[in-house]
Amino acid sequence: MQHMRRWGIAKTLRAAAPLPADYPTDVVFATRLFGKTLTVIENAFEGAKRRDPRFPEPAQWVPQYVVESVLRERATGLPSVRLAFNTEFEGAIQTADRVVATVRDRASNAQTNIRARFLVGADGARSKVREIIGAQMEGEHAFALHYNVILKIPALAHTPPAHRAIMYWLVNPESPSVMSPMGEEKWALGISLPPGVKEIDDADIRRRLWAAVGREIDFEILTRDVWAAHRLIADKYRHERIFLAGDACHLHPPYGGYGMNLGIADAVDLGWKLAATLAGWGGPGLLASYEAERRPVHQRTIAEAIANHSVLSTQLLKPNLDDDTPAGDRARSAIAAEIVASKTREFKTLGVVLGSRYINSPVVVDDGTAPPTEHHSDFTPSAHPGCLAPHAWLRDGTSLYDNFGPGVTLLQLTRSAATAVDDLQSASDAIGMPLDVLDLSDENLSDLYGAPLVLIRPDQYVAWRGTLAGV
Repeated sequence: MQHMRRWGIAKTLRAAAPLPADYPTDVVFATRLFGKTLTVIENAFEGAKRRDPRFPEPAQWVPQYVVESVLRERATGLPSVRLAFNTEFEGAIQTADRVVATVRDRASNAQTNIRARFLVGADGARSKVREIIGAQMEGEHAFALHYNVILKIPALAHTPPAHRAIMYWLVNPESPSVMSPMGEEKWALGISLPPGVKEIDDADIRRRLWAAVGREIDFEILTRDVWAAHRLIADKYRHERIFLAGDACHLHPPYGGYGMNLGIADAVDLGWKLAATLAGWGGPGLLASYEAERRPVHQRTIAEAIANHSVLSTQLLKPNLDDDTPAGDRARSAIAAEIVASKTREFKTLGVVLGSRYINSPVVVDDGTAPPTEHHSDFTPSAHPGCLAPHAWLRDGTSLYDNFGPGVTLLQLTRSAATAVDDLQSASDAIGMPLDVLDLSDENLSDLYGAPLVLIRPDQYVAWRGTLAGV
């Protein structure tokens, strides 16, 4: 959502989201949708719509197809972009100075060659670009199967569960599952398939849905699909002028909501480096830093997703959870404590989403200080080089991030640092690097940033901090 804000579409995306703006981002654990509540994890993914000093935009619960629609509309408004749908990528070859990609129009069957300086394969789990560069996925393939069904359930729009939530983890022996509202009377039903089972029929979906809801209810099946949980990462992200991004180079279970965040962050990291190279100010090692920076973040995030996937509704089953007896009360109390201990990290993820940092990167200058301790949930803003620039609300009410330039930004945080700014500007001009100087001497941010001068990359990460003598 911070990137959406940079691109001017955060408000557009929130307006397009099918759930109301005040809808709580809670996660309810219950025996059934209309059963007994076991526990509630509030404000999952930091989605509460409130002003927070740590970031300018809270999370947004929104279906992926809505995100894609808003991004598509934004992209079509850019004069430098041409979108070609109903077009299939067939292959590519590269020379010393360019890539030639062959695509085919599915309607006319006509082939076209596209020539470019670089090619980015963001073509998903079955990436053809990955095959072209000879990259191999390493790790565990399909270690678990899951079944997703998108349903239209009008009755739940009129009589919803008492506690509004973005996710309902339903723990019962007949249908351990997860249900999520998608707006417009649509609900997602997620089921973990037993070993050896790859498909379930309509009668089984009906049985499982009614058991999950806790009553018989009319519904319509809109779509369904089987998906496999993988733990995979490509052995390389690049060959010469061809790169991989998103699911093309890393796959993991969607537990923790990291997939879209990782894919967009890949594009942002690679995007500014390609832009710098095309503009002539990116050095020869800049593009190599893409994999050097992103791979450790992918490895950390995949490990988190796997840890989250290890505890599903089926693992939370206990006897007597539905019983109106003292034994039932004790069972629900015990499982509530277990849920809080084992599942909170899946929904309190700020330490991963905002706290992952770039280390051993040629685009980061280590200043010799100790970096913040990594934690999956706890997020400590830090200007240690390689970390996301700490956020602040400025005196005029704007976000600090709103004041960053489109290229590299130099923060001047004390008046005494003014004499060094001209020298840094001259050095930037000499290589043609776009540099915006942001004088924040009156904002009292030097303690937050730990230095009088800080260089912020186009992706809002700290590249360097110090004084002119430390450059």
